[in-house]
Amino acid sequence: MRGRNIGPAVLTAALATVAQPAVAADAVRAPFGKLADGTAIEKVTLTNDNGMSVTTMALGASVQSLSVPDRDGKRADVVLGYDTPAEYLADPQYFGATVGRFANRIDRGRFPLDGKQYQLEINDGPNSLHGGKQGFDKRVWEVASVESGPTASVTYRYVSADGEGGYPGTVTATATYSLGRDNALHVTYRATTDAPTIVNMSNHSYWNLAGATSDTGSMDDLLTIDASAFTPVSGTLIPTGEIRPVAGTPFDFRKPTRIGARVRDGSSEQLRYGHGYDHNFVIDGDAGTMRRMARVEDSGSGRVMEVWSAAPGLQFYSGNFLDGTTLGKGQHIYREGDALVFEPQLFPDAPNHPDFPSARLDPGETYTNSMIFKFSVADD
Repeated sequence: MRGRNIGPAVLTAALATVAQPAVAADAVRAPFGKLADGTAIEKVTLTNDNGMSVTTMALGASVQSLSVPDRDGKRADVVLGYDTPAEYLADPQYFGATVGRFANRIDRGRFPLDGKQYQLEINDGPNSLHGGKQGFDKRVWEVASVESGPTASVTYRYVSADGEGGYPGTVTATATYSLGRDNALHVTYRATTDAPTIVNMSNHSYWNLAGATSDTGSMDDLLTIDASAFTPVSGTLIPTGEIRPVAGTPFDFRKPTRIGARVRDGSSEQLRYGHGYDHNFVIDGDAGTMRRMARVEDSGSGRVMEVWSAAPGLQFYSGNFLDGTTLGKGQHIYREGDALVFEPQLFPDAPNHPDFPSARLDPGETYTNSMIFKFSVADD
């Protein structure tokens, strides 16, 4: 049989087809309802070819859902949230949100900067929490870019005006979510400013690896936190300034430990203050270097999530204030211990503790906080 002569143009096209990888992940924009005032909210869904998808929305640059397979290949949404954008504002729990300008608490909402004392909005007892009454989580962000390809991504953008919430300087912030073939959600926060200010952004997703509408909570999950120390707090959950070793305390998660085994240990003043775990862990290794912070495993589904970041600290919150009054997706009631929050970030109240990693941001600098949420299944 005589061979067919392939001309140069045909050969080039054939080689190009072979060389170009198939699109591994798609990004799709769509409407996601409206707020009470009529403001339309967009959502962007990232989907890969390994059974994982994540939907984010412009309100709060938030993770609205994230579906991954279990050990049997069955997919489930593993983040808590609501079915409509209006519910996120009507019953705020920071579900999936980008929190800032300053994630976590600032003592009495006050901090010094260049000889001036600033007063922030108070919204958590005597303190300021997650940027105040109208933090980044309650703002509608611009959808700045959406891309499909080997990695799918969406970038949201928000400009925070000078004086917003009491913070100095106009800050331009971005939140980028990306998903490739590796079933890992990459989240990168960046910010610039036109005047000296403070910035500390993080993600506040609530994770239930059994499924967001599961009847199973998270207290039986096995948790590892790669931290030899944590920052104890006062009765209003403000760090005392001490860096305390976790050894011999209920905060020692250096080996896989069932979360519920010690969460009700009333002999721990710290657990009494937080109604459970709501504390910053000082992650081992060099801050500024991407490293594993935590690993959580749900034995029922076999799902595993690892948290990676270059941030110095990880706030671990065990869902202590979900009191059964919150109706989430599918009218599912969320109760105490139903989900876990892992926030890579600077230490709480950092502007009032010179020995803590600095939250200061000056003009000409770029604040960056990158984190990865890696999903897999445990070996049987």
